[in-house]
Amino acid sequence: MVPQIKLGDIAVDVVLKDIKNVHLSVHPPSGRVRIAAPEHMSLDTIRVFAVSKLAWIQKQQKKLREQERETCREYLDRESHYVWGKRYLLRIVEADGAPAVELKARSMILRVRPGARVEARGAVLSKWYREQLKTTIPELLAKWEPILGVDARRVFVQKMKTKWGTCNPDRRSIRLNTDLAKKPPPYLEYILVHELTHLLEKTHNDRFTSLMDQFMPQWRQYRELLNTSPLTHEDWGK
Repeated sequence: MVPQIKLGDIAVDVVLKDIKNVHLSVHPPSGRVRIAAPEHMSLDTIRVFAVSKLAWIQKQQKKLREQERETCREYLDRESHYVWGKRYLLRIVEADGAPAVELKARSMILRVRPGARVEARGAVLSKWYREQLKTTIPELLAKWEPILGVDARRVFVQKMKTKWGTCNPDRRSIRLNTDLAKKPPPYLEYILVHELTHLLEKTHNDRFTSLMDQFMPQWRQYRELLNTSPLTHEDWGK
């Protein structure tokens, strides 16, 4: 059974692992709190750390509970979908041949095999969104890596439930949420710069903020707009 500590009415799951630092996370949809800590750390020490982060935990829980999400996609004709911040109406075309996605005027044409189920339609569109990001990212890296003086060894694109991006500074790798292909292009640029900055500063401390102010002065505006925009609908029972 996972040990817990209590902060008033907030239960915090504690996981002891072979790691160097404490990692605090708040998970959707209800705001479950989890702390991963080094194996040698006592529960009392972890409790003190959690208490110091209580205001942040409550803020994150409130944000998750209020986060708007898209309605569940059924991939039917005239359903709304977004590409780089622009709205398109879906048009399903069933035909033999390789599945594909095409944008024409204000329509998103999704070509699928006859009788393709919802899951198959969704998979085709998800793959297409990933390709949009993969096509766009190299140009942005070529622009921003010299500005920051960093070199990301690998940039991954994948579906992410709760984050727009992550960075592993030790491996110099970055992961970006495929949903960014649905948002206006400046949002992708902001997230990429944010994660690249973590190659210079691992934590969100004053130095990190100062670096972001230096590289992208308007980053707070992008953060606010992105964090209040809808995330993809998820089946949290899975």
